Amino acid sequence: MYRLHVERQTITVEGGTCTPDMFRGKGIPAFALKSDFHRDLYSFLEDWFSRSPFLKVQTSGSTGIPKEMPAEKERMMRSAESTCSFLGLKEGDKALLCMSTDYIAGKMMVVRALIAGLDLYPVAPSGNPLRETAVKFDFAAMIPMQVYNSLQSEKEKERLKEIRELIIGGGAIDSRLEGELRSFPNNVYSTYGMTETLSHIAMRKLNGKDASGSYVPLPSVALFLSEDNALIIDAPLVAGERLYTNDIAEINKDGGFRIIGRKDNMINSGGIKIQAEEVEALLKPLLKHKFAITSMPDARFGEIIVLATEGDVDGSVLKDMQPVYYIPKKIIKVDAIPMTETGKINRAALKKQASALK
Repeated sequence: MYRLHVERQTITVEGGTCTPDMFRGKGIPAFALKSDFHRDLYSFLEDWFSRSPFLKVQTSGSTGIPKEMPAEKERMMRSAESTCSFLGLKEGDKALLCMSTDYIAGKMMVVRALIAGLDLYPVAPSGNPLRETAVKFDFAAMIPMQVYNSLQSEKEKERLKEIRELIIGGGAIDSRLEGELRSFPNNVYSTYGMTETLSHIAMRKLNGKDASGSYVPLPSVALFLSEDNALIIDAPLVAGERLYTNDIAEINKDGGFRIIGRKDNMINSGGIKIQAEEVEALLKPLLKHKFAITSMPDARFGEIIVLATEGDVDGSVLKDMQPVYYIPKKIIKVDAIPMTETGKINRAALKKQASALK
């Protein structure tokens, strides 16, 4: 069913099919001339159809400096096969590519199109990928910000509902956003994964009768917890060795799991370990401006919780937070919460910014 041999693959872009030879110096396909983003897709396919069994992929940089790592094409295809099988994608299905091919999420959308024979529609990455296209898509992958922005327009919201299989990755999904998606008629999933797992290794249904608060691992994926409750991933189809993550998790008896936060986002304040993401979840109903939790050094507590916000905050709205040690000890106003190119809070940059305002 799936085309797991590079030499037998073709790519269909906006209805036009191209063969491997068209990416090996024997002319440029017409689609590559349509826009800079179409040209980026062409450049990725040049690398894909090269003789090398590897591609370079770049981490997102949400907690530090982005870095490059080699990825085996064979493992990328196995990852794509798992996703396409899980979602029931088939040849001719229309797929939206609206994320940069510089990162694993965009690269894997192309690989899924290659192995399943999907018809790929490139739309330059932006906050509103559905604004300028009226194509009815069978499959799309977006980051939470793109979904949120699409919900602000009735036209884009209806287009979002028409996507048969919608996966959302690259960051945590706000409870309010999840609530808006719950009644959608299509299939909407949150995904869990990272560059090292070549995209996602688990899905969480956000709507319908089978909606869940837990992620379900894809077939062949085994999960464990370290002594400090960080998730360990054993996914031999996509990774050659066990992956020791920084994600603090809970694993259910049925094999599903919940992500509590990141180990490197843990704040040790007066000997109490506090997860930044948990504090943010408590603050969401209380604050109307964009914000994030970070920390800064403190002589008495070691570290203190810092609330960075893009707007004014009345400190009295925080006084009833429970437990009390979750209440930020300092509030700073910033021009903008720093974000990575993939839509995540840039924790390292935020911490540096907070320290400078001390």
